[in-house]
Amino acid sequence: MSHPLDATLGPQGPFVSLLLAQLAELGIEAAYPVDHLCYRAASNQEYLHLRALLKQEGTLLVEGMIGGRPIATYRYHQPVLAGAVTVPCIELAAPKPGRCHQSGLEHIELVVPSLEGLIATHPQCAFRTDNQHSLRNPDIALTLGGGQVKFHLQALDSVIADEVARGEVVPVPEAYWG
Repeated sequence: MSHPLDATLGPQGPFVSLLLAQLAELGIEAAYPVDHLCYRAASNQEYLHLRALLKQEGTLLVEGMIGGRPIATYRYHQPVLAGAVTVPCIELAAPKPGRCHQSGLEHIELVVPSLEGLIATHPQCAFRTDNQHSLRNPDIALTLGGGQVKFHLQALDSVIADEVARGEVVPVPEAYWG
């Protein structure tokens, strides 16, 4: 079943299915929930256009500055379906200032019980671990042929709710969009 935004963002369900199949080939079964996928915009103009479309197809959970650029997260009214897997949320990332990015679906994120346990269970995998000890939702990542898969300990919507409740969201400055 396709999603209403597939024509704009690309086929989201097949993107998720491809990455889950590539994980299975590495021996990592899809027993973990996929809590969101990410689309990276190539320009601020594209970001603003997609933000308006996502507002129609979902509920904004947060928009804030992360890593020097705006990121907005939405809970879809109609989750993305990839076989038996449902993906409730999408993260829309603006480009980092001074960098060139290709627009498109970039990664999915799965919630796992232990990052160290995943690494120990799958020593054949070249996990990127530079965010493993981050204070803000630590993660590890695998770059695969179809995109990137990140693993973290807590669902993004829960992390967002905690950050909003604690007043930790850095708002996008009014002047950011010029």
